[in-house]
Amino acid sequence: MKRILEPGRNCWTQTEAHDAGVLVDGRDYYKAFYREALRAKSYIAITGWQFDSDVSLLRGEDAQQAQGELRMLPLLRELCEKNPELHIYILAWDFNVLLAMEREWMQHTLFNGYSDRLSFRFDTSAPLYAAHHQKLVLIDGRVAFTGGMDICDCRWDDRDHPARSTLRCDNGRDPHGPYHDVQSVLTGPVVEKLAELFEARWFNSGGGTLRLPTPVSRDDVDLKPTVALPPGPVAICRTFGKTLVPFQEQVQEIRALYLDAIDAAEHFLYFENQYFSSRILFQALVRRMRAKDRSRLNIVFVLPRMPEALREQLAMGVAQVRLLRLLQRVAKETGHALGVYCSVARDEAGQDVYTYVHSKLLVVDDRLLTLGSANTTNRSLGVDSELNLAWEVSEENGEPLRRAIRRLRVSLMSELSGVSRPAELRKLARADGLVSFLDGVAARGEARLRAHPLETVFDQNPLIKPLVPEELVFDPEDSLIDESLFESLKQEQSLVASGVRFLARWFGSLPARPHPASLPAPNTLP
Repeated sequence: MKRILEPGRNCWTQTEAHDAGVLVDGRDYYKAFYREALRAKSYIAITGWQFDSDVSLLRGEDAQQAQGELRMLPLLRELCEKNPELHIYILAWDFNVLLAMEREWMQHTLFNGYSDRLSFRFDTSAPLYAAHHQKLVLIDGRVAFTGGMDICDCRWDDRDHPARSTLRCDNGRDPHGPYHDVQSVLTGPVVEKLAELFEARWFNSGGGTLRLPTPVSRDDVDLKPTVALPPGPVAICRTFGKTLVPFQEQVQEIRALYLDAIDAAEHFLYFENQYFSSRILFQALVRRMRAKDRSRLNIVFVLPRMPEALREQLAMGVAQVRLLRLLQRVAKETGHALGVYCSVARDEAGQDVYTYVHSKLLVVDDRLLTLGSANTTNRSLGVDSELNLAWEVSEENGEPLRRAIRRLRVSLMSELSGVSRPAELRKLARADGLVSFLDGVAARGEARLRAHPLETVFDQNPLIKPLVPEELVFDPEDSLIDESLFESLKQEQSLVASGVRFLARWFGSLPARPHPASLPAPNTLP
């Protein structure tokens, strides 16, 4: 069977992990981060889409057993006080003005005003209309966390996802609703490659050359993942949009990975994602379903019922409903089974309260797993900075990895569908009849799974339906830079390029050339 992962095409590199696993939902991730942060000796490096200084890392019974600070920034300050050798680096996306009312203000002052060993930077180097969306934590070069979760308000939940919970209360707000996400945790040489990526982001943001210390010798690393993965090679996959300052070339490894994975599928595709609005992935799924002499697939999507904000309804929600309705039609015409679902909890009155699915995960035939920060949107596969990891079954790792991927998939599907009896779990584990089984669970309405209504706020309110947009810049597929201009500026001898480099030095701190770790990787296959 042809391998899917190919360095230089759909991943940057494949590097060994000594230990690896997946942390499911905010409680497990925040608890693991807290535990490893307390043990940090040399450095903690964090990059993300959003941060909040006073988010509580431990809650409920977890907090009762802890000593010292439990909130994000007070904890980091306390760690600096206790360890004069510790350095902390935080790199946050310099968010769009549209998000200003949802973000904590004055963070540059809040984080930087305490210790010269706690450095906070905003990263302004994203392309126009794009975001820095990667989520990565590194501790002492020994442990890495990456996935869909930022350390911020309105992310914490546990796997029970109750309809109401006072533990889901942040910063004096009313408790938020049920929330689902996944994060990976790793040790081994792969952490050093991820540290190189963090150094690249820091450099490209104008922070200068950062050399993170070599991995610290430690014997107290204890991952405790929700679901363990075996040791072996892990692929690092990236998205970077094209920019003029620095002269960042486009990197679309995650997009290529999704396309290759869809084409390689022989039995099933399992998507968990916050959105599905990618035109290129829609086309790939249609192409695979219409392919003659190929096996019939079970295709499963688990999504939120609706995007959270109106701007997201405009940007992705309308396109998502259109594309999924078309996919359902193609599946019916071609004999494939395709199901689109959402997950709920029941409140005291017996009403459905929808779980917000924020995870970004794909499983193919239990032979390939990828998870990370990338949504299945145009922007995540084209212009935003994104970071995914991927594991693929091979002759070397064989059945242990396949069993681990299946165990993770069944665990996630059980959590979101609400089925847990042994006979039901066996049906989740099988590829054949998967959509038919899930359709039955959703139709009975006794557990957590529901058929996705595939509607938007415009469908719910006929008065605003004429306002449905055709195209919006909120979900762009490419950087808004003319290709001929970009190629001209890449040339060192170009007079215009010299002018851009002069302006970059004069008006800002961004480098003229990006760090090598953010550039396209050479294809290493013969």
